[in-house]
Amino acid sequence: MPALEFGLDRLLTDPQLRKPLHGRRVAVLAHPASVSRDLTHALDALAALPDLRLTAAFGPQHGLRGDKQDNMVESLEFLDPVHHIPVFSLYGTVRRPTPAMMATFDVLLVDLQDLGCRIYTFVTTLRYVLEAVAMHGKAVWILDRPNPVGRPVEGLLLRPGWESFVGAGPLPMRHGLTMGELALWFISILDLDIDCTVIKMHGWAPSAAPGYGWPLGERSWINPSPNAPNLSMARSYAGTVMLEGSTLSEGRGTTRPLELFGAPDLDARRLLTLMYALAPNWLLGCRLRECWFEPTFHKHAGALCHGVQIHVEDGAYEHEAFRPWRLQSLAFKALRRLRPDYPLWRDFAYEYEFDRLAIDLINGSPLLRDWVDDPAAMPADLDALSRVDEQRWEQARSEFLLY
Repeated sequence: MPALEFGLDRLLTDPQLRKPLHGRRVAVLAHPASVSRDLTHALDALAALPDLRLTAAFGPQHGLRGDKQDNMVESLEFLDPVHHIPVFSLYGTVRRPTPAMMATFDVLLVDLQDLGCRIYTFVTTLRYVLEAVAMHGKAVWILDRPNPVGRPVEGLLLRPGWESFVGAGPLPMRHGLTMGELALWFISILDLDIDCTVIKMHGWAPSAAPGYGWPLGERSWINPSPNAPNLSMARSYAGTVMLEGSTLSEGRGTTRPLELFGAPDLDARRLLTLMYALAPNWLLGCRLRECWFEPTFHKHAGALCHGVQIHVEDGAYEHEAFRPWRLQSLAFKALRRLRPDYPLWRDFAYEYEFDRLAIDLINGSPLLRDWVDDPAAMPADLDALSRVDEQRWEQARSEFLLY
């Protein structure tokens, strides 16, 4: 089988592919995982090409080089000390590129590693730059990368009016698209008049074991954001990200962020027992382990938490059976059954939204929270609601699949 080539690799090694860029000012939107096969950052690799004129760079949330640890920690603009070009932040004073930023280039290269989850803010940044490119008559090239969690679809569709920086459009929690495919979908649903080119990958096999989307053993994993340290996190993230809207720790401040959950006052053993009693079929494809952990920062910092770790890296992992969004939803439901008055939902400013609960923003509507909090609602009720949305999305996305 030929070696997998990401979009960046193809652009770097094929002068013919770069020919349309000759004589044009080029900018790049990248982050820490935007690296070539030999682990050179995209900014450095592109700047080294003699036939390419790099005039600006952009960084999304957490920064071009990955300088910011937490959410709602902004990155500043600066002059790159090596390449002497401006580096603009799309997670600082603005979320959308300004006219002054757009004036610095003719073609924008987008090279962002996604995690396959609607809430990951690089998806929203992609939408915003596509809209800006269309508005200003520029061109955009998407240097495609794998969706590391492959093609499975899961979760409720974002409802109209619930768009936010963690909800760029009517996507389910797990969308199963690459960034190139997402760009084509955005262009279609937003009816954008845009000059867009997707530099496709060569050799991506999203259903192939053992990576099922990520080329395990072939390419190094580079954190696309500080709390995305491995493939296990990526696989779990479409469920565990909901913990950000709860009072439970999602493991920030530990070495396994977003692969576990817990709290000092949680009885994880009772919780697991009830989860298996309520909906054992929602817990397939992984191993769940009772554990103890002490976050060094973030929620419950310095407190010993009783919790559950999700294991998806051994022989028990079944890619098609694993349903992280249902798993985490079930954990919330079981906790509500065990302790009806538990202060589960966290009320705080989340991604610059102050008037809506974070759990609702994360899920794109109050439907998940309503299900958890309704004593009469059963797993079958959420399953029925979700399956309709999942089937609708499977049909909607089919025309945009490139692989």
